[in-house]
Amino acid sequence: MKTIKLFIIALLFFAASSIKAQVSVNVNIGTPKVNVNIGQPPVWGPAGYDDVEYYYLPDIQVYYDIRLSQYIYFGNGQWIRSRSLPRYCRNYDLYNGYKVVLTDYHGHAPYTYYHNHKVKYYKGYKGKPQKNRGEYREYQENNNRYNNDNRRDDRDDRRDDHDNHDKHNKHEGKGNNGRGRH
Repeated sequence: MKTIKLFIIALLFFAASSIKAQVSVNVNIGTPKVNVNIGQPPVWGPAGYDDVEYYYLPDIQVYYDIRLSQYIYFGNGQWIRSRSLPRYCRNYDLYNGYKVVLTDYHGHAPYTYYHNHKVKYYKGYKGKPQKNRGEYREYQENNNRYNNDNRRDDRDDRRDDHDNHDKHNKHEGKGNNGRGRH
């Protein structure tokens, strides 16, 4: 009897450790929300600049780190790195907006020169014409396929607010489901 108990405890211990390992593996493996290749310029980036590390987007005063696929913007008194644009820029058209290619900077903080960039590349700045790396149709297909539209997060927020509103309906649980008195 004692042997059976020890065998069951050992079996449970082994099963518990296996389950924990599976959870750990599942947590670490996932599909990224943003369709980017780490270290590869995005399809909306200008063609012909494969060895640069940063773009500056003068219309929204945001940097893009190509190596890490992150936007860098100023908010709440500090520079923030994010895989998505800040909320106030979500409707910005990355494909058609002008991108300043920072060919002469190779550090980790391009915003060190932000004041120079802001003056030299003002909002609405247009340098020489740019051809993007990918076709606009390909960009739209990737956005639709991978839900990579900058506006998606705002729609999700509104949907979440609507769902929460439904859960807090003041008539919930009254038994009449909004059909008047019985």
